[in-house]
Amino acid sequence: MPREYDDFYLGVDCVPVPEIPLSVSPTPSPHEVVPMLIGSTVEAIERELVLQTLARCHGNRTHAARVLGLSVRTMRNKIRQYASDGVDIPAYS
Repeated sequence: MPREYDDFYLGVDCVPVPEIPLSVSPTPSPHEVVPMLIGSTVEAIERELVLQTLARCHGNRTHAARVLGLSVRTMRNKIRQYASDGVDIPAYS
């Protein structure tokens, strides 16, 4: 069962998700998001999610791993693979 959050917080070193007034741009439902993802591989979607989370956490791998529910080792291995594939990895700042 998916968890729902009223207030989304990524941690001390992470950038909070910007507040968008619901009247301007409501949060899309899964039924609206999934069609946008169709045509992409699960691997590509996962890579983008990892990289964007890492960027929001200012490159802090421990915090990004926690947000995504991954072990630090798994995060490190994914980053190593992405780097070897030539992907730019957000640096720790």
